[in-house]
Order: sequence, then C-alpha cells, then structure tokens
Amino acid sequence: MSYTLLSSPLQGFTDFRFRNAFNHFFGGIDTFYSPYIRLNGKLKIKQSYQNDLMLENNTTLEVIPQIITNDPDEFIFVAKYVRELGYKELNWNLGCPYPMVTKSGMGSGLICNPSRIDEVLHRAHNETDILVSMKMRMGYENAQEILEAFPILDKYPLKNIAIHARIGKQLYKGPVDLDAFEKCIDSTKHKLYYNGDITSVESFNAIKERFPKIDHFMIGRGLIADPFLPQMIKNNSSIYPKDRWSIFSEFHDTIYKDYDEYLSGPTPIKMKMLGFWEFFSQSTSNPQKTYKAIKKASNPIKYKQAVAQIINAEMRK
Repeated sequence: MSYTLLSSPLQGFTDFRFRNAFNHFFGGIDTFYSPYIRLNGKLKIKQSYQNDLMLENNTTLEVIPQIITNDPDEFIFVAKYVRELGYKELNWNLGCPYPMVTKSGMGSGLICNPSRIDEVLHRAHNETDILVSMKMRMGYENAQEILEAFPILDKYPLKNIAIHARIGKQLYKGPVDLDAFEKCIDSTKHKLYYNGDITSVESFNAIKERFPKIDHFMIGRGLIADPFLPQMIKNNSSIYPKDRWSIFSEFHDTIYKDYDEYLSGPTPIKMKMLGFWEFFSQSTSNPQKTYKAIKKASNPIKYKQAVAQIINAEMRK
C-alpha cells in the first residue's frame, strides 16, 4: 500500500527557510504544514506569517497553511486571506499542548468545547469555500474528549483529521496512546492521519503494521532530530548515505545563513540555532556533549568552530 508522509508544523522551526532547505537536501516529505497563524483578536496578518506563505517562498513544495483560533471571525478572515494567495485548504490546529495556548481555550484546550468547534466550522463552511482539515490531540485532560467531538466533526465535509496520539496535558512526555488512537478510527467517518513518535524506520513500520487502514503519517520532532528519516522511511532502510555528515553540514550552513540574514545580531541567531540543536544533537553519538558544546559557544565564530568540531568528530566514527 502506498502512503504519504507529511511534515507536522513546529512553531519557531518549520518556516519556509527550513522547509526549502530540508526539501532540497533530504526530501521524503510529500506535504508540509506551515506553523500556525495566530491573530490574538486583531484581524491583521503579521508580516512573518505573510512571508511564510508567499508563493515565491514556497515554489518547490506543497504547503498547507494552518491557523490556531477559537474565534469564527478570525478563522474566516484567515481563510479568505489564504484563498486570495491561491491556497485551497486551511488546517485548524486543535493540537497545540502548550499551557499559554490551552489556557486561552485554543489548541488542544478547545477539544472539550464541541459547541465552539461547531460554531467555527458552521461559519467556515457557510461563509468561505476553503477546504478545512484538522490537526488534533485526543483531548486535553483525557482521550474521551475527541470521541465527544467526533459527532460535531462528522457534520462537516472535512478533508481529514490528523491526530497526535497523546492528550494535551502530556505535552510530549510519556508514550503515545495507540489504543486510544484505534478507538478514534472506529468513531468517525473522516479520514484520519497518524501523528506521534515516528522517530525511526522501525517505529514507522510498527505504526503502519498496527494501523493498516492509515496511509497518511505526520512526522514532527523526529524530522528535525533526524532529517534523513523521511527518505529512509520511503526507502524502507535504516542505512544512512555515505556522505551523511557532509549533507547535514551543507544543510546546516544553508539554514544558518538564511536565519542570520533574517535575524539581527548574534543573540537571536544563537537562540534560533540552539533551538535546532536541541533536536539535531539527538542524532549525534553523544547528544548531551554535543548540545553542551553548542550552548557554550558564546559568539558566531565559536559557534561555527563548535559545529565544525561536532561534524568532524561524527565523520570519523
């Protein structure tokens, strides 16, 4: 059976600079989701969101915009905006687990409020021609919440529901709940995508075997931690290319240059790359030592030296 691999969006990481570089150097992802647009009550799209969705910044990939909101007016405003840009689909984030989002009744904090979900979807389907898809957790407090939301979701012609098989209050801790995900398959008429802890070819194959009806799989943190993973899944092989670290080095230098041009000053680029190395370090032979070396690098010159040392050490192994 053929399957589709999708890049789950990560706020602060998977913008167009990362997506383009990733696609060029690694491939394997069929569709990317942009990090969510958040309006905070103002019907105005921030410049960074606009840049992320401009067609000229996304010429080589299929990208689906995403919104996080609990407000029908905001949803309709963004839906009309992305339609004008030429996008046909808008993904609605009911998955974000972070307390500052969920406490506002958004992300996974909205799953327990089916009447508000109904209100947003009703207006979206009556006032726009956008195709709506969903990205969800199984609830915030418990996995029953999504089951109670399905009757509402089943009223609408949604393209799909991508489910991260955890509840919101877990954040990313603890195992995914595959039994609860299985219940979801039997509880809705909608096409489901699977998301959560695909971090190796083996873990992907285990999920695929467990859920033979699922043919769309989302990779989030695993894709940043090991950018070779999607293509390795496609090849059904855990063998890295011989020039693995040379490819990674070129990819790293490309995103560093792009972010350095965009961000002003040594501190923002340091913080940006430190965030990436929280993930990148996981694919090195000594993650703790690697991350510590990056953290210690106090200026761009020392940072570049630390990266060169890490990559050279990995090449020798």
